[in-house]
Amino acid sequence: MADTEKRNYRKVRQGIVVSDKMDKSIVLRVDRTMSHPRYKKTVRTSSKLHAHDEKNDAHTGDVVRVMETRPLSKTKHWRLIEVVERAK
Repeated sequence: MADTEKRNYRKVRQGIVVSDKMDKSIVLRVDRTMSHPRYKKTVRTSSKLHAHDEKNDAHTGDVVRVMETRPLSKTKHWRLIEVVERAK
């Protein structure tokens, strides 16, 4: 199995950049909606991910796509794939 084929199994998430103050790192917020198990009401939840941004390409407000990777630091386990939409 080639290296690129293995990477297809990694998780991919899309979110909004919350912070780009660190060097080569970004913090993004990933929102998701789910139905409450008991009350069946749609509930919005979000989680923060720390991602590696090698070229310091993403900035606050950008919509980005990240891929799961090996642990790069204590909190960074994701890598920036692309900037989907720039902030206005």
